[in-house]
Amino acid sequence: MILVSACLLNYPVRYKGDGNPCQLLLDAAAQGFGAQLLPFCPEVSGGLPTPRPPAEIKNGTGKNVLDGTAAVVNSEGKDVTANFFAGAKNCAELCARKHITAAILKQRSPSCGSKAIYDGTFSGVTIAGQGVTAALLAKQNITIYGEDDLTAELLAKLLAEDAK
Repeated sequence: MILVSACLLNYPVRYKGDGNPCQLLLDAAAQGFGAQLLPFCPEVSGGLPTPRPPAEIKNGTGKNVLDGTAAVVNSEGKDVTANFFAGAKNCAELCARKHITAAILKQRSPSCGSKAIYDGTFSGVTIAGQGVTAALLAKQNITIYGEDDLTAELLAKLLAEDAK
């Protein structure tokens, strides 16, 4: 199986209460590959409601959240670090149980960003770094792709490798 941010499969789990569909993934599911794509939302798994105030990592990246030197705070100023940490832990445990070695995650998310996340100022500015879940999965040697990395060729390769 390939772990996929649930929002990319159009599950209404984003902070706004909607999905953020990735057409390549939707097409793959429609073509019979849905059983290989495991949807997961760490924020919902960590106990956050949908919809919810947007959240960003303050003073660092997901790696810093994991080592306790940064926090995840929502736009109302509430610290939601514990929810993000719980969701990341749940995701990592699921990946271990299912022997998952690859994940396709939502770029710029404070949970799932694989290369870039918002900078914690709620101004739309991004910085290099991973979200909390992406950082924890990377520590487990899971190969992480953002939806903007995805091509039809890459997805076909991942699906073929998973089918072995």
